[in-house]
Amino acid sequence: MPAAVFGALARLGLIALMTYDGNSVFPLVYVQAVGCLIMGFGLRLKEPLGQFYAPFYTALTTGFCGSLTTFSGWQLDIFQAWINVDEFKRSGFRNVTHSLQFVDGVGISAITLSLSLASLAVGYKVASVLAPRVDPKLHIRRMTRYSISLLAVLTYAATFVTYFLLPARYRHQATGALIFSFPGALTRYLLSIGLNQRFNALPAGTLAANALGTALLAAFHVLQSTPHPPSPNTCSLLQGLIDGYCGCLTTVSTFAAEVRDLRSWKACRYVLLSWLLGQAMILLIFGSSIWTGHASKQITCTFQ
Repeated sequence: MPAAVFGALARLGLIALMTYDGNSVFPLVYVQAVGCLIMGFGLRLKEPLGQFYAPFYTALTTGFCGSLTTFSGWQLDIFQAWINVDEFKRSGFRNVTHSLQFVDGVGISAITLSLSLASLAVGYKVASVLAPRVDPKLHIRRMTRYSISLLAVLTYAATFVTYFLLPARYRHQATGALIFSFPGALTRYLLSIGLNQRFNALPAGTLAANALGTALLAAFHVLQSTPHPPSPNTCSLLQGLIDGYCGCLTTVSTFAAEVRDLRSWKACRYVLLSWLLGQAMILLIFGSSIWTGHASKQITCTFQ
């Protein structure tokens, strides 16, 4: 539970830190790179981490890294580049069919995928250097394990306290997302253990989680962009669902790890299918709403 909460909080913090005027790199790429770097570290040290405390490996990789990185946010960035949501003035080959920004969308796709795979490899390599220095007999006592379990429950319970006690302006910025972070990560975990073992061709669980999360994000984004938006409280909840539930339901770190483990043809097929499904979900839900006049490119919601 706390791993998903801290992963979502780290993602929101990194995005806020790297969002500024004149930035040369889109903020979400830092999130994907850091998450995949830690994921590579965890994959290499799976055995000692499991011996130290069995749930710690799952918490680090599935919980923290899976919630830190986000597939749905990546797909939304790509689609917003296609439609030039910020209405930048461009010319030449970069302007394809009015507002469709071909080069920008391809760049976000390629850079994110390349950097995620590279960060995963770097993390794995660094952990390989440190692995001989890790004591395989290191473990924690039973009482400490019970204390960690209690702390995990209290940490998630605290997200509800912060949502209602902190000022309302924090709800759409962070506290709303923290409430929905654990349900999103849990849904992804259940889909993975339920579907990945049933299909040998592709990791169906992660594919389903990423597709479902992207579809939900598109739907919530439509609700935030209607001509007559909902109340500020509802808008904050929608933003919490986008950043928390959808952000933690979808993952790039696990996706990159699975791509690395698949053979070349299967890896290419998995990447292409995941990317196409993500874009198709946003196109059918968010894109169709824009072009029929039921939603605008920018969100119309107002927050407290």
